[in-house]
Amino acid sequence: MTMEQDAFDGLDLLLAGGGLANGLIALRLKTLRPELRVAIIEAADRLGGSHTWSFFETDLSPTQRDWVEPMIAHRWPGYAVRFPEGGRRLSTPYRSVTADSFDAVVRRAMAGRMRLNAPIREVRANGVVLVNGERLEAKAVIDGRGPTTAPDLALGFQKFVGLEVKLDAAHGMSEPLVMDATVDQAGGYRFIYVLPLQADTVLIEDTRYADGPELDQAALEAGARDYAHARGWGITEVLRCEHGVLPVAMAGDVRAHFDRMGAAAQSGLRACLFHPTTGYSLPDAVRLADLLATMSWRDGEDLAGQIRRHAIGVWRSRGFYRMLDRMLFRAAAPTQRYKVLQRFYRLPQPLIERFYAARSTTADKLRILTGRPPVPLAAALPCLLER
Repeated sequence: MTMEQDAFDGLDLLLAGGGLANGLIALRLKTLRPELRVAIIEAADRLGGSHTWSFFETDLSPTQRDWVEPMIAHRWPGYAVRFPEGGRRLSTPYRSVTADSFDAVVRRAMAGRMRLNAPIREVRANGVVLVNGERLEAKAVIDGRGPTTAPDLALGFQKFVGLEVKLDAAHGMSEPLVMDATVDQAGGYRFIYVLPLQADTVLIEDTRYADGPELDQAALEAGARDYAHARGWGITEVLRCEHGVLPVAMAGDVRAHFDRMGAAAQSGLRACLFHPTTGYSLPDAVRLADLLATMSWRDGEDLAGQIRRHAIGVWRSRGFYRMLDRMLFRAAAPTQRYKVLQRFYRLPQPLIERFYAARSTTADKLRILTGRPPVPLAAALPCLLER
């Protein structure tokens, strides 16, 4: 038996996919449950793909921030937003994990317990079958290979293309511009997201909230370049390109979704563990990793049941955010959707922080809904009930 084969023998948990959620699970179990034999299988030649995961410091507890800290590549004391009727700077600290920082930390922790360049053909509750026909077995499996089709859910989509670029001069930014919605709305809510990474290096993402999942990568890449030009930034080199299509949840039968997913457990976007409005998934991935560190499981189906009960509870607790999404997509005219966010960002900063953390209080919800609505009342009323 080779050393690699030995590392995958007698596994307690096999993580199918080396993305954010499964990588965080591996790290947390390595620290808190070192007696467990855990391994990762990933189709690509590195973990984490080519992504940037950002979050607000207030999304996590102090303990959670401590254990995520080694993966954080960039930190800022606040951020800004811009809308046609004005902008605002907020003092909520903002953090970003890059694919490079994520890969380095997880790879170090899981040395000898991961296999790359190993695409998966089939995931089962107690093992996987690779494309080459090889079978790997474990007491339990968690499928974290990213989003999949979800016919039981009513979704909108947040589509983005980001270019990490080197400029011919300093950009002059000291903090992220999380939303610049002063750009042409292009048939739906559109904004530019800018992260200042170095004095002459920025990540520019053209982001669009749209009804369909189709991604016109060339158009969004052109949008990012046009934005740089409008800011007077000369691009000397494109260092990296990232793109994605994130779900925005409006309604759905989450139990039917899990029934359709099969017997294996899921994590991340497959498990519907993301903020319904923003698509941010890191906070939920951190919470799931913490939860798994307290669990024991008989087999894969037992673990799947425990994770699904958690995910269904999270889904049920977030109906308010899905209602807001219905108003955004179904009650607002596409070119007027920005007004919903423009109004939201006039609210108190603590309320905004709780919203992003998916911990809105009853008072917060009433505050968000009171006042002159940014969408027609007749169009908003049918959105109140989730169907």
